[in-house]
Amino acid sequence: MDIRTLCLGILTFGDATGYDVKKRLEGPLRHYYDASFGSIYPALAGLKRDGLVERVEESQEKRPHKKVYSITQAGRLALVEALLEDPRPDRYRSDFMVTVLFADLLPPGHLDALLEDRIRLYRSFVDKIESSQGGRSPGQEFVNGLGHAVYSAALAYLEEHRPWLVAQSLKAQGEAAE
Repeated sequence: MDIRTLCLGILTFGDATGYDVKKRLEGPLRHYYDASFGSIYPALAGLKRDGLVERVEESQEKRPHKKVYSITQAGRLALVEALLEDPRPDRYRSDFMVTVLFADLLPPGHLDALLEDRIRLYRSFVDKIESSQGGRSPGQEFVNGLGHAVYSAALAYLEEHRPWLVAQSLKAQGEAAE
């Protein structure tokens, strides 16, 4: 999905500034899509130029005008058209997983701390998802539920297999020392 389609989708939740769009992307969507202000603002400008969103400037005291975007009917139609296309396969990038791939080269203490940090991070994701209840559309509820299932499973796997991997690292370090 491209950033233009994502911006249109976010605007179906309500009018928003570029900053608001970025904040909404930092919610549950942050696990599935990453976008910077450098991509959001040009996308919104292009959507406005194409008549898919409207922009109203609201004056603020001692600050530049705030640009608030709303989706047009043409924007809604374009969004639905884009959503009807088959989604591309999921892509998963993880510096953590690449690092763990080479666990046998890491000092066991470093590996253990790395795994503990990731466990703590996934636990915070699960806790945040569990604490954000109510006021969501069925689609949002589904996405949060799937996110909860994925992070809960990853958390359980890390907790269960951490001792084994650290033991393997200790074994590899011992063999390397011989």
